[in-house]
Amino acid sequence: MLSCRPTARARGSATLYTSAMRYRAVGKTNIQVSEIGFGCWTMGGPNWSLADGSPVGWADVNDAEVIAGIKVGLDAGVNHWDNADIYGNGRAERTLGQALKSLGIDRKMQIIATKVGHFRGTAPWAYHPAHIRQQCEQSLRNLGTDYIDIYYFHHGTYTGPDHTGAAHDYLHEASATMHALVKEGKVRAIGQSAYNDDDFTRAIPVLRPDVLQNKANMRYDPSIAPGSRVQKLMAEHGCSFVAFGPLDQGVLLDKFDPDNPPKFEEGDYRNQRKDMVPAVLRDVRDKLKTVKAAVGSTTEDLASAACRWVLAHDHVCSVIPGFRNPKQATCNIRAGSDAPMAHDQVRAFRALFAGAN
Repeated sequence: MLSCRPTARARGSATLYTSAMRYRAVGKTNIQVSEIGFGCWTMGGPNWSLADGSPVGWADVNDAEVIAGIKVGLDAGVNHWDNADIYGNGRAERTLGQALKSLGIDRKMQIIATKVGHFRGTAPWAYHPAHIRQQCEQSLRNLGTDYIDIYYFHHGTYTGPDHTGAAHDYLHEASATMHALVKEGKVRAIGQSAYNDDDFTRAIPVLRPDVLQNKANMRYDPSIAPGSRVQKLMAEHGCSFVAFGPLDQGVLLDKFDPDNPPKFEEGDYRNQRKDMVPAVLRDVRDKLKTVKAAVGSTTEDLASAACRWVLAHDHVCSVIPGFRNPKQATCNIRAGSDAPMAHDQVRAFRALFAGAN
């Protein structure tokens, strides 16, 4: 369901909602999120997995530039902020909470999402009920709030060790814990993030989430493709979908030189991507020539097209491109004021990138 808020409302030093931004409902809830949300993974800076030491963060960020980027989003009507406990091990949550407070923003006007699952601390497994509760309380403290609008399970792997080291299926007790948090008023809506259809298929009937999350863009769209298993699950259970990676971490912006592939800082997840190589980047650049001919050739043109392409699919309520500074934030919000993408163009771009990833 689409809606618009036609008048601007000023609070503190930021303006909330403009006539340009459109809003969509989250599942069967009364929560309305901006079509363009902001992903907060980049705000956490570099980070490493406690399990195997692999990079799970991004390049370091300047907090002042991040806050300036948040203000750009607020001024454009962005009300949807997607975070997680693992992003900088709480740094991204703290930065967001402090930024909204320093800008004088009314908490009730914002939809804050965060996640549990990739940080397990001293628990035998991250979906142990006591750990879920502990991390919920930590996220509330980090964000400076007393409730979370959307609380996601960060992945769909519910089988892990118990306190004896034996394999244990946590799905039902984790689900019960999440629903208890809703009844207690600490969570408004339940989310399931996962990386494959099998995990969604197993979790949705038990968890009964309001919203799902996975990567989706012109190069990778299994969850939102027409007729996909996840689309059918969303129709059956009344779920919405939030897409991370709509810009494919800059790949769809023609940002990287195929002859000089990017190298990232230590602790930056992108070092693990296997498609930041000349052959792939050259193929993407060739395909983007067709996209540019249709939508324009600037970075803002490409960002808008990439986000609007995802938003044109059934059940999608928001896309959440990342940002590090006001320039990137400004690039992200362009799709919020451009007209929705026509279905024939959506089909043409899907065919163009078919089998890309």
